[in-house]
Amino acid sequence: MSFGRLERTNAPPPMSDINVTPLVDVMLVLVVIFIITAPLLASAIRLDLPRTDAAKAVDAPRFVTLVVDKTGQAFLDDKPQPLDELARLLAQTARQHPDTEVQLRADEAVPYGKVVEVMGVAQKAGLSRIGFVAEPSPPAGLSAPSGG
Repeated sequence: MSFGRLERTNAPPPMSDINVTPLVDVMLVLVVIFIITAPLLASAIRLDLPRTDAAKAVDAPRFVTLVVDKTGQAFLDDKPQPLDELARLLAQTARQHPDTEVQLRADEAVPYGKVVEVMGVAQKAGLSRIGFVAEPSPPAGLSAPSGG
């Protein structure tokens, strides 16, 4: 019997590269999520509109959206505006298109005086067509959702 020398083979060296495939997968999923949710965040002004049975959307040929939130801040097309700047922008709109309708969305917690003040700014600017936007009442037997 011959006892030969057993040769040991060297093990391959450990791989020192980082596997980036899982990182790329996670990043692509996040990009898809952001692409889907971005349009949903376009109008981020949170309002609790008053409810009425007569509330339904009216198709106006040309309109601007005027929002008054709980704090009394006025927004024109989702951009916060002080009253003097709001008056200037509404006057500019009235000069270009005098038949423009103002769709007024006011939170139900806003004092009546603040709503009238914003309406007065729109009327002084030359926009006399003002529509009030409200939520439709829930069907009979269902309670209204709580604001919060």
